[in-house]
Amino acid sequence: MRTVTFFLLVVLISALTLNGQSTFSSRVLDATTDQPIPYATIQFNSKNGVITNDNGEYSITISRAIRATDSLIISCLGYEKQSIPLLNYNNEVTLLNPKVVDLEEVLLTNKNYTIDEILEKIKAGLATNYDTDYAKRKLFYRESYYNNIDKSVVNIKKSSIPEINQQLVDSLLNDVPKTNSNHVELLGNLYGKFAPQSKQKMDILKACRLQDEASEVNLENYEKRFNAIFKKYVKRDSYFKIKSGWFSTKEEIDSSLFGDTEKASKEKEMTDQLLAEKRRKDSLRKAGFLNFRKMTIHRLENDHFVDEENDLNFLHKSNRYEFEIEDYAFMNDMFVYVISFKPKRREDYKGTMYVNTEDFAVVRVDYQNVKPLRKFRLLGISLNEYLKEGTIIFHKNDNDKYSIKYIDESSGQSVGIKRPIKIIEKNKNVKGRRQQNMVKGDIDFIVTNLEKTELIVFETESLAEKTFNDFKEKANVLPEYLKKYNPEFWKGYNIIEPNQAIKEFKAIDSE
Repeated sequence: MRTVTFFLLVVLISALTLNGQSTFSSRVLDATTDQPIPYATIQFNSKNGVITNDNGEYSITISRAIRATDSLIISCLGYEKQSIPLLNYNNEVTLLNPKVVDLEEVLLTNKNYTIDEILEKIKAGLATNYDTDYAKRKLFYRESYYNNIDKSVVNIKKSSIPEINQQLVDSLLNDVPKTNSNHVELLGNLYGKFAPQSKQKMDILKACRLQDEASEVNLENYEKRFNAIFKKYVKRDSYFKIKSGWFSTKEEIDSSLFGDTEKASKEKEMTDQLLAEKRRKDSLRKAGFLNFRKMTIHRLENDHFVDEENDLNFLHKSNRYEFEIEDYAFMNDMFVYVISFKPKRREDYKGTMYVNTEDFAVVRVDYQNVKPLRKFRLLGISLNEYLKEGTIIFHKNDNDKYSIKYIDESSGQSVGIKRPIKIIEKNKNVKGRRQQNMVKGDIDFIVTNLEKTELIVFETESLAEKTFNDFKEKANVLPEYLKKYNPEFWKGYNIIEPNQAIKEFKAIDSE
């Protein structure tokens, strides 16, 4: 009896395991160098799957029972494809061997075209190779913002308010976090035409925002500290004149600091109205999460070389670039030309494009800027847009046209301010000299901002115009706010594996 019971228990456990969903996670490495392979495609039984992140990591969830014939197909540009049976999957690292392409095999599919002939065929196919029709795209989108204060120096040269001194300023600067980041992740279906500026609709299935709001609390604390100092030293009806370089502004002092109850009451009423308006706008902004994200994603879908007005203009303005056929490779069951490009003179980008030898469609582009995209310094204010690089990968959809499969783009800028600053308290209702107090010093700040955007499209299906018109969006979709990374949030969903910065994200007050 015990044997029968044990056997039934084993069968029951096995049935529960096989009939539920399974998640498979690992890394993909180069077999010769042991280096991670980013952008490798992980497919379940040769169907749409996921893509490895920068560190070669992936995680794919299968929503049905695993069968003996099931496998993961792992492929990447320039590597031999590998099939891994799932029945005995053990999460071992996958090693891919570089694939040697036989040039004679490539030339069987096409003649030996010159680079100029290839470029002309690419341009001729831009209008026909890429889909512009209605489609439904199941996708995962992630955007990350990283802020870093590289320099924060304030030197107090003179102050008639004893408590506003170098020690106070230094303590406040030390309290400000030098680094900060926030991340938005979204899984959903995007409906609409691929064509630029066309109307889109979206069904957000799940979304989250990782954000640390502690800095806002710190600013409130700073304001309270300064208000206490001002209340002690400045006079009623005073105003501040702030001078920095050639510019100056005038700031009225809040009379509620001085206990003027009637005036304070009116100002409180006005303040409450302003706060109510701010809350209303914040509510609208949050309620606009759906509209903002769908348009952001759609712009990203079209932000590349196909658009004639795009900054990545190496095809439409090919006379300004130098091209060279570097190699031939095998990518997703197609032979491709590997063609490098770099500017002859003033253009901004260099990179590599991979071109299908059969239809001359550009199926992948790796690009990076060769110089700052924008750089200036004026009156102590500086801006340096120092980075824009990324990878764009296309795949053929069921329209037999190319559409976006994956995008990874990073952009960075540095903003600085270095100038003298003078804060003067004046009062026109006192006898004698109007100037009452003054704080004088120099400020020198440099802040670096880095934005990283990732988009993976799991499935692309043709869509009838009527189906698009009939689809109704869910209003007021909001992300779930997280104070630290939670690996359980996306459990059971296919997404791009997060990088280490996201995995380590934790707000100051999350404990």
